[in-house]
Amino acid sequence: MKKYLSMMMAGMMTISLLAGCGSPKNETKSAEPAVAATEETKGETAAEGEKKDVTLWYYWETEKHQTVLNNLIKEFNSSQDNIEVKAEYIPFADFKKRLSIGVAAQDLGDIVIIDGPDHASYASMGIFADLTDKLGDWDGLAQYYEGPLNSCKLDDKLYGIPFGSNCLALYYNEDMLKAAGCSVPTTWDELKDVAAKTTKDGVTGLGISAPQNEEGTFQFMPWLWSTGASSFEINGEGGVKALTLIQDLVKAGSMNKEIINWTQGDVMNQFISGNLAMMINGPWQVPTMREQAPDLKWNVALIPKDADYATVLGGENFGIINGERVDESLEFIKFATDPERIKTYINEFGYISGRKDVAETQFTDDQIMKTFADAMQYAKPRGPHENWPKISDALSMALAETITETSDAKTAADKAQSTIDGLVK
Repeated sequence: MKKYLSMMMAGMMTISLLAGCGSPKNETKSAEPAVAATEETKGETAAEGEKKDVTLWYYWETEKHQTVLNNLIKEFNSSQDNIEVKAEYIPFADFKKRLSIGVAAQDLGDIVIIDGPDHASYASMGIFADLTDKLGDWDGLAQYYEGPLNSCKLDDKLYGIPFGSNCLALYYNEDMLKAAGCSVPTTWDELKDVAAKTTKDGVTGLGISAPQNEEGTFQFMPWLWSTGASSFEINGEGGVKALTLIQDLVKAGSMNKEIINWTQGDVMNQFISGNLAMMINGPWQVPTMREQAPDLKWNVALIPKDADYATVLGGENFGIINGERVDESLEFIKFATDPERIKTYINEFGYISGRKDVAETQFTDDQIMKTFADAMQYAKPRGPHENWPKISDALSMALAETITETSDAKTAADKAQSTIDGLVK
């Protein structure tokens, strides 16, 4: 019965997604397999002596990250004779839809690298395998920071393993700020002033990523939290103030309206091309920027504050689909999260390791990455809530309506709050 309910809700979710309604609420917390084994799939099990195929889904868009991931997979595949892992790239904008539709179509990968705040929502549908008992005696578990590890949990059961953590900070072009006679901004008023003074000669003062999806919400949360507002409160004084800040920057020409179409990778490309004086972005861009723009003079600082400094906890987790390849998938994840192996690749991602024994060895001689690590003291998680995808959708919609001036900040905030209130009660 639980499995029937899980599949029925997945089908309803698919219809809603295709109608453009976002991810609906799902009350089912069944741990039954999201993809049931059929006679056909059973027949596809690898014959004795053959490698079993394991497919990993991910959404990293930069060539650098894809290369490092592929090298890790090649290393694993050559280390043993039983499992063959293959990676499949799915664009971030399509990732949740593909995952949700895959449930109903029984067409999913075996491992997913998933955004932390989405983990609980999909675990509640029974998509991910419960790893609590399988990892009960794994000594590596004790090494993970509480926050990242909790993002893999639902009802005290473990449905994944953290990959790495990150946060956002302010990148700035040192030459452009110097030419404008500006210091690095630390407050919202200073940010507006510096953004205005550096907007000239085809250069825009500040760039952020603000599409109507989780990426947009991710970039908006530090502004909301800096006012003292919570993740679930946008129509109060703080939330309206945060939306108004973004709208004012766009109206002044200090930010481009095209930010509603820019991914974080797009923002980085605008910055290294000399089209932005400042941007909000994460440490995962650092390796690519150093490689592609070695002569660019730039640095990072904390995101300018209103009442308090704030940034957002980001990062991904490994989740294993509750299907036929749980043990094989777990073997790869244990390989990938071995502390000595993590040290060989985690810096290439620009991530802070979720493992304490690795994180403590990072960035001893890298001031830029150390700034991101220091900013983690101000980082908060999105949610966490099993309905976070719909809450996030409401927040990013309010941001988009404010940027495009479809609504004023208060009207957009009130509309979003009405949706959020119905989800958190």
